[in-house]
Amino acid sequence: MTTRLHRRLTLVGSITGAVLVALDGTVLTVAQPTLQRDLHASFVQVQWTSTGYLSAVASLLVFAGRLGDRYGHQRLFTIGILGFALTSAGIGLAPGIGWVIGLRVAQGIFGALLQPATLGMLRATYPRGQLGMPIALRTSAIGLSAAAGPVLGGALVAHLGWRAVFFLTVLPGLGTGVLALAVRLPKETPASPREPSAGAMDRSLASHLDLPGACLLAVSLLFLVHTLVALPETGWTAGTVTGAVAAAAAGAAFLRQERRSTSPLLPLGFLSSPPVAAALAVLLSASAALFGALFVSTYFLQGVLGLDPLQSALRVLPLAVLMVLGAPAAAVLQPRYGARRTTVTAMVLLALGVLVLSQLDRASTAPAISGGFLLLGAGFGTVMVTATAVLVHQAPVAHAGVAGGLQQTAMNTGPTLGVAVATMLMTLIAPTAAAEGPSIGGTHRTPEAFTAAMSTTLLVLASLAALGALAAGALPRPTKGAGAPQRSTAGAGRAG
Repeated sequence: MTTRLHRRLTLVGSITGAVLVALDGTVLTVAQPTLQRDLHASFVQVQWTSTGYLSAVASLLVFAGRLGDRYGHQRLFTIGILGFALTSAGIGLAPGIGWVIGLRVAQGIFGALLQPATLGMLRATYPRGQLGMPIALRTSAIGLSAAAGPVLGGALVAHLGWRAVFFLTVLPGLGTGVLALAVRLPKETPASPREPSAGAMDRSLASHLDLPGACLLAVSLLFLVHTLVALPETGWTAGTVTGAVAAAAAGAAFLRQERRSTSPLLPLGFLSSPPVAAALAVLLSASAALFGALFVSTYFLQGVLGLDPLQSALRVLPLAVLMVLGAPAAAVLQPRYGARRTTVTAMVLLALGVLVLSQLDRASTAPAISGGFLLLGAGFGTVMVTATAVLVHQAPVAHAGVAGGLQQTAMNTGPTLGVAVATMLMTLIAPTAAAEGPSIGGTHRTPEAFTAAMSTTLLVLASLAALGALAAGALPRPTKGAGAPQRSTAGAGRAG
């Protein structure tokens, strides 16, 4: 098989895996109300169809990436996408809500195997200097699926029922998995003469899996996710405080384990590299600001302005469009202007978008609303490309899966953090009222009270995006000569 065909097949597989995961999340949100009615489930049970999946994914992503580094990203990708497709089929056939929850947790495990591999395969296949556009195409595909997911999911639920949304990903997943099994790809080789192969990257470290470290990290992330999910509903109770303390304690124990381990799950030298730490901080803050703003804005559009779901989706559509169009543009701009300048500019655009949304009220027009989402899409699409490219560039081939796991962990934890912050602020700021209005946490507020609280909440989220812009100041500058590959600052490649 030629190198060009190898890269094309890898890119197609990476995009397909990322799109299936993105579609699954967007269409499930649309299907949940119908699922609840058909299965006679409680609201808490339906919430567990999302929480169970998220908990499994977040706690296993980094370890799954490490497994890919050791056993091969294509192998983990194949297991992940086939398992994801089969569990989707199982959910579509599930006789009760208990089966749905259990299969969603299993699907989360396979999703954790799948997601880091989609980036690990790209890092192991493309030279560092050519990674920008593949990552951009992957980001554009995710943006397109995010835009199409609610519309497609709504049509399927309306005409075929909630089970159809889970069958949607079965055939593409099985087809991609079978292709990955059937096609024998060439052995991964170094991307450049200066870059050692995975097998040459300290074989003693690759010979053992850091199972204690993996367990401690999983426990820490599991408690963190559960605490963030519970906070909007219950506030700071004994349970949420205990969860936060447990997450911190397990995290501290994990760091201690990594310092002592001869084969750490997370190479601390890689994690402490300023570009890597900055890229993770940018991804976390950007996703938190975006999804927190989207959560509040959805209630504003439907509760305050009285728009139906389709009208609301049309107002938000510029976000997805700019993600699709902006990602390839970011791949072109980054080699010329550098990751630092490109990402700082993108984070400023993201913060401006949140600020525009913070000024909305009942008299706001469609162009004003769409303009805010346009800025959000332009900023977030660019950040996804630039920060991800820095993270993947900095990773040696032997740690490509870990880098992918870290990126996916930030992208899964950030939205949960953003929604938790937004909901807590709205609960604290907006007074409850007897009048019917937008509902958050089961209490009703007048449109005026909600709009005032929304403004303050979005200002806080804009500040979070601004902190991400400051963090982006630690990203690499461009090298001499546009588009030239950049040298490592921490034993790995440097992103331009």
